[in-house]
Amino acid sequence: MQELRERIVKEGKVLPGNIIKVDGFLNHRIDTELMEHIAVEFGKHFNMDEVTVVLTAEASGIALAAVVAHHFHKPMIFAKKAKSDNIEGGLYQSDIFSYTYKKKVTLLVSKEWLCADDKVLIVDDFMANGEAMRGLCDIVSTAGATLVGIGCAVEKGFQGGGDRLRAAGVNLKSLAIIESAEPGNIVFRDED
Repeated sequence: MQELRERIVKEGKVLPGNIIKVDGFLNHRIDTELMEHIAVEFGKHFNMDEVTVVLTAEASGIALAAVVAHHFHKPMIFAKKAKSDNIEGGLYQSDIFSYTYKKKVTLLVSKEWLCADDKVLIVDDFMANGEAMRGLCDIVSTAGATLVGIGCAVEKGFQGGGDRLRAAGVNLKSLAIIESAEPGNIVFRDED
């Protein structure tokens, strides 16, 4: 998606440790118009008539997932990273290692909101090692639901998470795949 690539080049920052900072438009300060354009792009790749629910992980994926769900008139669920008192009944859970926080995290989804009849589109703003996506896929599988695919705005291709998911047969569409990143030089993977 050319618009997203241009924003990454213009406003993104490459920080030490291969951190790519896009929080000025994607996951801290949110450009809702860009989010809407991303939703439209996902609609070109996934059969949104088939999708019954959009799933993401807290916290930075919530904004994009909410816009995608709203655009296509679907409910949205986010996996929590801590159990709260307002979750009743059983939980689906998956342990992941968070690249961002450098620690183990458990993703939790109430069994009340995800069932075997669901056809799930996972949506996230950013993928590095793909651990959050793997965890969400585990939750979908444990629920007996059908994974329609994963829509990701930005993927760090050089960390291999997306390639591992694709090799496992997951229908993954990333709108901007970064192959390498150094200050002042972000290189994107050619579009399929």
